[in-house]
Amino acid sequence: MGYIPDTDFVLHDVEEEQKEQFLFQHSEKIAVAYGIISTTPLKPIRIFKNLRVCGDHHTVMKYISMATGREIVVRDLNRFHYMKNGVCSCKDYW
Repeated sequence: MGYIPDTDFVLHDVEEEQKEQFLFQHSEKIAVAYGIISTTPLKPIRIFKNLRVCGDHHTVMKYISMATGREIVVRDLNRFHYMKNGVCSCKDYW
């Protein structure tokens, strides 16, 4: 298991390293990190987003659910994504 940032989703015209930094600072990743440290391991982490989740974040959430054994529920503009054990309910149709 390993994560490599998918910088194709960063639309800014900047260096590759800067694109990775942009991805690390997105609200979904910060929200899931806060959820992990502030809730008990048995509770699912719920994130509500008023925009669509990009493909990189979708992949990250699946990896985090697999690595932590936590259920992660992400509500974006179009649908709910229930992630558990590295699998998303949308079957990667996000």
